[in-house]
Amino acid sequence: MAPTLTSPRNSDELAEMLADPARAKQIMETPKALADFIDEYANRQQGDGTELQRQIDEGVQRGLANMLRDNDEKADRSSVQDSIRRLNLDPQTRPANMLTSHKQATAYNPKAVGSALDGKFENAADYFRHAWHLNRDPQARAKMDGIRNAYSSVVPADGGFLVPETLRSQLLQIALESSVVRSRATVVPMETARVPFPMIDSTTNVGSVFGGMIGYWGEEGAALVESNPKFGRAELDAKKLTGFALVPNELLQDSLISFSALIETLWPMALAFFEDVAFMSGSGTGEPLGFLGGENPAGIAVPKESGQTADTIVLENVIKMYSRMLPSSLARGIWVCSPEAIPELYTMALSVGTGGGPVMLTNVAGPAPMTIFGRPLVVSEKAGRLGDRSDLSFVDLSYYLVGDRQQMTAASSTEYKFGEDKTAYRIIQRVDGRPWLQSAITPANDGPSLSPFVEIAERA
Repeated sequence: MAPTLTSPRNSDELAEMLADPARAKQIMETPKALADFIDEYANRQQGDGTELQRQIDEGVQRGLANMLRDNDEKADRSSVQDSIRRLNLDPQTRPANMLTSHKQATAYNPKAVGSALDGKFENAADYFRHAWHLNRDPQARAKMDGIRNAYSSVVPADGGFLVPETLRSQLLQIALESSVVRSRATVVPMETARVPFPMIDSTTNVGSVFGGMIGYWGEEGAALVESNPKFGRAELDAKKLTGFALVPNELLQDSLISFSALIETLWPMALAFFEDVAFMSGSGTGEPLGFLGGENPAGIAVPKESGQTADTIVLENVIKMYSRMLPSSLARGIWVCSPEAIPELYTMALSVGTGGGPVMLTNVAGPAPMTIFGRPLVVSEKAGRLGDRSDLSFVDLSYYLVGDRQQMTAASSTEYKFGEDKTAYRIIQRVDGRPWLQSAITPANDGPSLSPFVEIAERA
């Protein structure tokens, strides 16, 4: 009778055993003998008590813990105010936090009010065809009347019909492509008309950070130094952005479907345009508070140069603007300028002794996008006129909050221009915006204040 084989403890012993003709023959003497040998070797390598099994168990436990934590977080998000308390206040981590990503509020939200209408219309053209108040189809009228009655308690009393969530998210996705601010801002979905959002009430980093958090070195057993960090809150209060257009009734009667397709294209572009106007220069009264100009409490305006000519931008302005940006925002900042500022920027010169040379205009055929100090230059007609404080800005828009109510309504009427045989279309979107910081920040070295919103003072 052949001696019983001892199962190898590792790959080296296995190789040695298979290299021995006598033992290899014993292992593969019968199919059952080979199967028993493989099972025994596998159990010895990864059975209970082995190092591999211990690593597997730890991995499974970590996976379960992560899954439970994620599920808890998803369940808690049924309350926006609860979820906000857990938000990371550093915009640098914003892409990892879906609640504060612009994609979150733009993408389809199954919890939005309009999601209840999903599937009731084939497409946008079908929705607008049903919503047209002159549609004489009794089934279409009955369908829209039912929707109006069903959602009268959840849709603000502005009249009109709730827009399906699929259509709303589609419109905003298109708007995102042409927007300056929303695509770069911290966007917060709003489940109520007013949402509080946490912010750090910080004005200086001299001796403390984040409004009062202190780090210090000390001997073991020494008394602790107390700190009193201040956390404030910003109120996002949904404002009403109304889109209004007059359309000849002949166009609607002859080609309603074509008109609906036009709405799908033009309304998102108009939405992005007027949102940008308010997000950039809004007064904060009945509209969002913009980040440009003196209304922004966190904004900085670098002084103009001594003797600087009115309505000009010089290289020293640009360098000093760059130096006043928060260091952590230098990798995210963008330059926003008025079209009028382009000649000033591209003819700026660096003086060297009695000579010099252009700073930016080295190759007109160079690739887009244009950059200054390696950061993108965005040209926008919503910026200020040349010489105004807002004609050129250097901003980190992750420090700008956009609150999106994620609710849209549409309505039509012939009463306003009845005598001209025109139909008035109205689309209402609720949104708010404001800078996240309440003031510029004095750096740790007690130097000039820094901010994610930097401009040049007026050069009149």
